Amino acid sequence: MSTPATPPPPGSSAAPASSGANASGAPASGATASGAPGSGQLARRLGLGDAVVIGLASMIGAGVFVALGAAQDLAGPAVLLAVGLAALVAFGNATSTAQLAAQYPTSGGTYFFGRQQLGEWWGFLAGWCFVIGKTASCAAMAMVVAAYLVPEGFQRPIAAAVVVLLTAVNLVGVTRTAGLARILVTIALVALTLTAARLLVGVAAGDGGAAFGAPVPGPLAGRATGFWDGGLAALLGAGDGGALGTVLAIAQAAAVVFFAFAGYARVATLGEEVTAPRRTIPRAILLALGAVFALYIALAAVLVLVGPAPGEQGWGPAPFIAALDLVGAGVVWKLVVTVGAAAAAAGALLALVAGVSRTMLGMAREGDLPRPLAHVSQRYSVPQRAEITVGIAVVLLVLLASDVLVAITASAFGVLLYYAVANIAAYTQTGEHRLFPKALQVMGLIGCILLVAALPGSTLVAGLALVAAGLVYRGIVLASRR
Repeated sequence: MSTPATPPPPGSSAAPASSGANASGAPASGATASGAPGSGQLARRLGLGDAVVIGLASMIGAGVFVALGAAQDLAGPAVLLAVGLAALVAFGNATSTAQLAAQYPTSGGTYFFGRQQLGEWWGFLAGWCFVIGKTASCAAMAMVVAAYLVPEGFQRPIAAAVVVLLTAVNLVGVTRTAGLARILVTIALVALTLTAARLLVGVAAGDGGAAFGAPVPGPLAGRATGFWDGGLAALLGAGDGGALGTVLAIAQAAAVVFFAFAGYARVATLGEEVTAPRRTIPRAILLALGAVFALYIALAAVLVLVGPAPGEQGWGPAPFIAALDLVGAGVVWKLVVTVGAAAAAAGALLALVAGVSRTMLGMAREGDLPRPLAHVSQRYSVPQRAEITVGIAVVLLVLLASDVLVAITASAFGVLLYYAVANIAAYTQTGEHRLFPKALQVMGLIGCILLVAALPGSTLVAGLALVAAGLVYRGIVLASRR
């Protein structure tokens, strides 16, 4: 998923996190009807297969290497229901994004869609929630890769170092290309497939746990006390087996899994670069989402067969390492999944830092964020001030967040609200611009609200405070212009 951007640097066409926008939020670059680029325009060179791969690469990041374990800790064997619920919400959101992108084949994302369909305040809300959610995503990605690479005592400094390094790479205009996206997603898929196969061999040999006989909800939801730690699920008796509390614990697990789905709308921002965008973009989004759902439901089932994780801490930030330990796999197998997690996280972080900074660039150009953030390096053609700001924010979150689950739930909060705006915007489309029934937009909106409401109270309070701060800032800026 991406946002308004400066033109990509030479040699980085189809970079999953960079594209062009002007001060109005509309693209600064497009393509001619024939697909040949004009002055300052992007060429329409990506077909359906390319768009699907970019969608897969945007979803299969480091999220899958942590989210399924955390979701099982919350929901127990009902994690399969959580994956299904997350996929259902993602599907509703995807249809909205695809429909909006078909009408507005630009690089602006919901910041642009919201401004066009609903008004400037809605566009600001979407853009600001994107910044909040994806900044937290960056922190979570860095913490995941550190969890797979080094022991616990070294994870925070390594995660911070990873953020600094990849931010520096972005500052000189290096980002993922479509070709590199193929390589990274292939490495991640191979690692996950091999790991799942080894875990199933262990289960067949009798090394599995209680599997589907484990209690629902999981241990993490069961020991959460009060709204602050456990959200509405804890208040309504998830730890005591209360039916409504259990349902909300599954919804909270779905919000965690949604973190691993977020990214499918990246395809929607390729409107200036794909051939026949009105036909290609909706098909690519739905194909990529369906493939990832099949992968995640299979991996979740494997973890259920191996688990539950021993001890009160659950699977932790590196669930596949812990699962391999349970089945007695050797160091080579741990190396395989570590390489996969590192490759996925590196690619995702490159794209995310670039994507958030370019959202900030577009918002700064509109005056929705401080205008100095709109500065673009003439040498590297990247918004360096915005990228440095994002890097600093991510490092602070890495160092201050109590654990990776805090970063994941913060990401889910921002991104789900971003898609809520997308669903409302798509609902207002009429005539030939409607590609999907309005019921799907209603489903997506209700799903986003449900999953946000199920998050821990600490996440809701902090998230709402940040949203309110952004809205107050914009109000002050607008008042000062009168």
